[in-house]
Amino acid sequence: MLRITELKLPLDHSDDAVRPAIVQRLGIADADLLDFTLFKRSYDARKKNSELQFIYTIDLQVNGEADVLERFVDDHNVNVAPDVSYKVVGHAPQDYAQRPLVVGFGPCGIFAALLLAQMGFKPIVLERGKEVRQRTKDTWGLWRKNVLNAESNVQFGEGGAGTFSDGKLYSQIKDPQHHGRKVLHEFVKAGAPEEILYVSKPHIGTFRLTGMVENMRQQIIALGGEIRFEQKVTDLLVDGERLQGVVLESGEQLHANHVVMALGHSARDTFRMLHARKVFMEAKPFSIGFRVEHPQGIIDRARLGKYAGHPKLGAADYKLVHHAKNGRSVYSFCMCPGGTVVAATSEPGRVVTNGMSQYSRNERNANSGIVVGITPEQDYPGGPLAGIELQEQLESTAYLLGGSNYQAPAQLLGDFVAGKPSTALGSVEPSYKPGVTLGDLALSLPDFAIEAIREALPAFERQIKGFSMHDAVLTGIETRTSSPLRITRGADYQSLNLKGLFPAGEGAGYAGGILSAGVDGVRIAEAVVRDILGLQSA
Repeated sequence: MLRITELKLPLDHSDDAVRPAIVQRLGIADADLLDFTLFKRSYDARKKNSELQFIYTIDLQVNGEADVLERFVDDHNVNVAPDVSYKVVGHAPQDYAQRPLVVGFGPCGIFAALLLAQMGFKPIVLERGKEVRQRTKDTWGLWRKNVLNAESNVQFGEGGAGTFSDGKLYSQIKDPQHHGRKVLHEFVKAGAPEEILYVSKPHIGTFRLTGMVENMRQQIIALGGEIRFEQKVTDLLVDGERLQGVVLESGEQLHANHVVMALGHSARDTFRMLHARKVFMEAKPFSIGFRVEHPQGIIDRARLGKYAGHPKLGAADYKLVHHAKNGRSVYSFCMCPGGTVVAATSEPGRVVTNGMSQYSRNERNANSGIVVGITPEQDYPGGPLAGIELQEQLESTAYLLGGSNYQAPAQLLGDFVAGKPSTALGSVEPSYKPGVTLGDLALSLPDFAIEAIREALPAFERQIKGFSMHDAVLTGIETRTSSPLRITRGADYQSLNLKGLFPAGEGAGYAGGILSAGVDGVRIAEAVVRDILGLQSA
């Protein structure tokens, strides 16, 4: 198998133009090209005056592979393709009876359970929320009727927080074993479009994710796994330094020697239980800020120029960072082209935002988090739970500023920079439901964060023309950018001081987004299997 990189074709090329381009690039007869697969397709829009082209990485099979490699020995864009296929760690012995537990059924928990099931270990999954269809109804209950279900919402339930998001499937994690390809292939098998295997920034969107999550659940069940919804873990069964199982809210005890804790970043009550049980954890940095909304057309024109609106490119995104004079870094987070700002609280009396898009990304506004990095050493000293306590304080303040009815506090960007409260909207209609209450967002975050964001917003204008438009809307607040703590694990992926506990995913501080959480689920499943089978860690 060979790989060609940097193969460029015009933006409007036909689907059948790729094959002759490969043949011409390699100087071979068409009959000698036996097969090819798109591995990656991207484009570079940084040079505004240049013609946009698609840039391909393609894996292919040819007659006379050795001869081709010899002819292109000095060409770094023609090489042997790396092996990115998934390698199974092992399989359950026939007499294996102790079923592993997976706590949480977000992206990490789904992949941990799926891989364990595929290797024959028949996991039991415990999810505190509801199955995805009912969960969706409960979530809309907050968005449309201001009614929060604290156990079934954007954060809790089948599919995790990633279900109500842009469905981004790209990450900057190191992935030497190509576990990300395994995740993407499983998504395609579950109903995702095949293009996620090769487009440079794949995404799915909420509606498609819902059906995919159901399909993956059915696959786990078909392989002998068990999924239990509305099953909240409230305690651990511990013998010295060894975990022996969990206790459910109902009082039921489930015994297991291997428990995957894939909690998500909002399971604050479970974090507190683990801390009370003296499971080792430590505070970690996260970020706080607002959601900003612009007309999507402004972003498209700034990023794509004359190609704005091109059907093959879709809605444009952006990635921004500014280093403020007060030493803080301000950056865009979870950018959602053609999306909406959503109510993402999971607790009564608190307001927190997130961003979401459908697959089409055709809503009128673009939104992203504009957030400031904070650290436990500088901003929330006091132990592993101090970050949670800060989040709770800020979200409670946002609830009051929004009117104590789950509306969110909001302000026009120009007014925020000028330091004056907003009293009326301009051309940008905020998408947040249940609605927004205009006022002064400076009251919602610490002074250092307000100072840094005020400096950053006009600075971003230099990168995105129109970004600092006066009536762009800021909606508060964004606090759950990542877990505020890490349940630290060792090289064997187990808790440092409680063997048998496998902290996993975003809540444990080891992922950030759907793809990285899925990859961590794969890694955790492999670690569980290695421990069961007595194999050495990878």
